[in-house]
Formats: sequence, structure tokens, C-alpha cells
Amino acid sequence: MKPRGRLWAWVIFALGAAYFLVPLLATFEFSLRIRREGYTFDAYINVFSDGRFQATFLYSLFVGLAAILVGIFIVVPAAYLVRLRLPALRPIIEFVTLLPLIIPAIILVFGYIKLYNSSSWLPLTSSGLGTDILLTFGYVALALPYMYRAVDTGLRTIDVQTLTEAANILGANQWTIITRVIFPNIIVAVLSGAFLTLAIVMGEFTIASLLNRPAFGPYLQNVGANRAFEPAALAIISFVFTWGAMGMIQLLARFAPKTAARTD
Repeated sequence: MKPRGRLWAWVIFALGAAYFLVPLLATFEFSLRIRREGYTFDAYINVFSDGRFQATFLYSLFVGLAAILVGIFIVVPAAYLVRLRLPALRPIIEFVTLLPLIIPAIILVFGYIKLYNSSSWLPLTSSGLGTDILLTFGYVALALPYMYRAVDTGLRTIDVQTLTEAANILGANQWTIITRVIFPNIIVAVLSGAFLTLAIVMGEFTIASLLNRPAFGPYLQNVGANRAFEPAALAIISFVFTWGAMGMIQLLARFAPKTAARTD
């Protein structure tokens, strides 16, 4: 690269970094100004000592883990069967998995409330446990595009046909093939989808709010409407959590298989 081209590349990189980092640094600096006499971490102390923060964070974390497990249980067998047995259905499956990106969350949750209210055939919203289950499946639907594509990408890096045939020769049934042959080979891709799911769940507001669940997203909105400095501290905490999830995805990507799947 010529010196002039290299200079312009660094200029563009610096502008992009400034566009991203300057507002973040300003938010961080504002979160430290809760006292007039100087910078302090009192806003962060107030957040971490708030019982609602701990309760809502742990609740969303638990629901997120449940959504990850349900998503893996649904997506891995489906993606495996589509790639091995039903490749003609792949365009339809990909379209279906994109629907959560097209349909707004507010429409999705109103459909849930209409279908599963206390007077319906399956009154999930009439109890706390039922509403938690409904919220979990709502998060599974929201994360479906990311989980499915992560798993599908993982399946492309291995020779599914050969592994399945070898396992069949050794007497393995379908469940054993998926859990003990296919799944260990795509664990990095599955974990990438899991971290994306968790990041989505921790910041989601619409579904949790309309279902009246004590999730982390509604807590963020409530604090933002009633406090000044704590919302800035929560924004930084949320960024750190999301960056941590993205960093884990990048770290796990280094251990992903680098060979392409055979096509013969």
C-alpha cells in the first residue's frame, strides 16, 4: 500500500473509532460526576447495591440460559436434518428463521397475549411460571435468526454426510449421532449463537415489559426515567456485558474448524 493510501486508511479508522468511542467516553465521564466535588464511582455503587438490579439481572440471566437451551434443542436437530435429509427445504427454513427480524416484537407479544391469555385453551399468562415459559419462548423466537445461522455455519465446516454414515455403521441411532457426533463438532458455533442470544435477552424490553416480568430491560428503562447518573452507569455496564459476549464469540471463533465441508 502506498504511503498516501495508508495515511487515508488510518484517517478513516480514526474517524470511525472517534464516532464510536467519543459518545461512550462522554457517557462514562458523565456517570462519574454524581458529586460536585469531583469524579466518583458512587453511581456504579448505587447500581450494584440496588436489590432490583441484582434481582432483574439474575432473572434475565436465568431466562436467557433457558432460552439458549431451548434454542439449541430446537435448532441443532432441525439444521442437521435440513442439511442431511431435506436440502430442498433450506430456502423455506431460512425464510422462517428470518421472520423474527421482520415481525416487530410488539406484534409478537400481543399475539402471545391474545393466544395464551387466561381465557384461552392454554392460559400461560394466568400464572407467573406460565408467563416465564412464554417469555422464554419469545426470546427463543427473537434469537432464532442468530442461533440458526451460527449452527448452520458450523455444519458447513464439517462433513455431515460422512460423519453420519460412519456413526450408522457403528450402530449409533439418530439421537446419539446428533448429541455425540455432530454436536461436539459444532460446539464453537453453538456457543457463538448462545452468546448472541444472551446479549439479546439481557437488553430486551418490549416483550418483558408487556408480559410484566421483572427482567433487566424494563429495569433499565425504569431507572432511566427516574435517575440522572445511574442510567449512564447502567449503559456502560450493559456495553461491557455485550462486549464481553462479542469478545467470547471472537475468542471461540479461533477454535472453529477451518476446513470446508466436502461436497462429493
